[in-house]
Order: sequence, then structure tokens, then C-alpha cells
Amino acid sequence: MARRTDAQSDTLAHSKALIVGERLEYDVKFGPLKLGRASMEVLDIEEVRGRRAWHTRFQVTGGTLFFHVNDVLESWIDVESFSSLRFRQQLSEGSRDRVYEYEIYPERAAYVENEKDERPSVSHPLDDGSFLYFLRTVPIELGAVYEFDRYFMPDRNPVRLEVLGRDTVDVPAGRFDALVIRPVIKAKGIFSQNGRAQIWISNDADHVLLQMTSHLKFGSISLHLKSRRVHETAEAASTTPR
Repeated sequence: MARRTDAQSDTLAHSKALIVGERLEYDVKFGPLKLGRASMEVLDIEEVRGRRAWHTRFQVTGGTLFFHVNDVLESWIDVESFSSLRFRQQLSEGSRDRVYEYEIYPERAAYVENEKDERPSVSHPLDDGSFLYFLRTVPIELGAVYEFDRYFMPDRNPVRLEVLGRDTVDVPAGRFDALVIRPVIKAKGIFSQNGRAQIWISNDADHVLLQMTSHLKFGSISLHLKSRRVHETAEAASTTPR
């Protein structure tokens, strides 16, 4: 039986900074066909309501003659607390085209969706995009099941990470020793419960996303790492632990 672990406190104590200028690029396949691209990058450090925050973006584009996808997750993550301060989600899948914008307030455990009424949140909140980077700070153990009550919408907790095992993956960027993880978020998009997503991360300290599979309404989608580039700016260097 898998060991159930809540690594939240350990992760907060040992979380490491993101690097401004890191860009991961992926080939995207719809079923067996290569018909798109994706990227995951740390764009900059910006100020959000007086706090310094990493601005990250994860984007998947592509499709067929009959179905097109352009999903974008943008997150602003507080440099000091590794909590989400702002989240923008664009979901364009076939005829469905929606944009969700959230302002998130960790100091009072609240959030606002599309400028509507304030709703309760959680302490140290995270969104879909910031969870991809948060995952890189978790001390992954084979066979463990991690549950986190950190998704910014309380009724969608816990976020569950199941460590399925080790694997060797061949992607355009090369061959890697990997850990296979099943993430489950009770939300819309590629990490939803219905998506049955699996991700492969590098089995090293960086935990780079190497490969991912998910299931959308029209069929399966997969990402395969093509390149990793890091252009570290002076400001990024000043916030990175040595």
C-alpha cells in the first residue's frame, strides 16, 4: 500500500526559488500526431500589491482541422511565501473559449474571481500553474501519496500527487531517468480528474517536467520536452539561494 504523506511543512521549509529566464519547450501530440507546441517559463519578477512575485506562464497550443487547443495558465507567485497572488486561466478547446481571472489574498485567506464578490481561500494558496513549480520543491519518494490542502479554492482540496514509480523516457531533449506522478486537481483543464493526467519529472534535484499525458474531450494529448534554456538575469540571481 502506498504511504500517504503530507509534505507541506517540509516543502515550505525547503522550497527553492525559481529562475527568471528558464524556458522549457515541448512538442505536443494529439494521439499519435505531432500537431502543436507548449512552453513553460518564468517570465519575470513583478510587483503585485506591493509584493515581489514570479510571473510564470504555461501554454499549450495546437490541434487538428476539427479541434483546436490554446490553453494558457499564468501565475504570480510570492517570492517570500511561495503563495499564489494572482492567476489567469485561458481555456480555448474547440468551441469552448473562457477566461478566468483571480486575485488571491494569502494574508486573509480570500480570493476574487473576475471582479466578483470575495470568497474564502486557504493559507499558502496555490493555483494550477504554480503547482507545476511547487512540485519541483517536494521531496518526492517512490510509492508515496502526497495530499495538499493548498489549492486556492477550498472545496477543490486536497490536491493529490501519487508517485507511481520510476521510468526511463526518451524525449526530443534526450534520455532521462524519471519519476512518474499522477496529479489530481478538482478543477477544469488538463489536470482535472477526468483528464487522468500523468507526468514524468527528472529524477534529480531539479524535477524538470519531461513528459505529460492527459485526456481532453476530443482525445489524448501529450507533451514531450524539446529543450530547456536558462537565461539568468541579475535580479533573478539576487533572489536565488546559494
